[in-house]
Amino acid sequence: MKIAVGCDHGGFALKESLIPYIRALGHEVKDFGCYSEQSIDYPDYAFPAAEAVACGAYERGVLICTTGIGMSICANKVKGIRCALCSDAFGAEMTRRHNNSNILALGQKIVSEQTAREIVGIWLSTEFEAGRHLRRINKISDYEKTH
Repeated sequence: MKIAVGCDHGGFALKESLIPYIRALGHEVKDFGCYSEQSIDYPDYAFPAAEAVACGAYERGVLICTTGIGMSICANKVKGIRCALCSDAFGAEMTRRHNNSNILALGQKIVSEQTAREIVGIWLSTEFEAGRHLRRINKISDYEKTH
């Protein structure tokens, strides 16, 4: 899978540790930045990564900031994105199974590196169940088309 990864300065260290892990799982990764711990504005990195997922250039994305909140808010402003902020493996699994999330948001100060790896691994390997959940995802997509 092709994965878009982005962060702000508050998520830089976790991003740097997750990229090799995601690649080791067999995925192609594009690093959308940022590239240091120098203070930057998270929308400048969240929007390009989310747009790359929304247009289909990348199948999924992982966005990281201090809490994951800012990145998830930005990503969910992009039409076609279903970004889930997760802090545990169960949430990561369920957001893929039931919500078909296409971007995962993480908080560097919320989860440990080990927990982040567990979350990412489960999120990347879990498939969407469709069925009754597809009806709900279609309602979200229909809403986006008219608003």
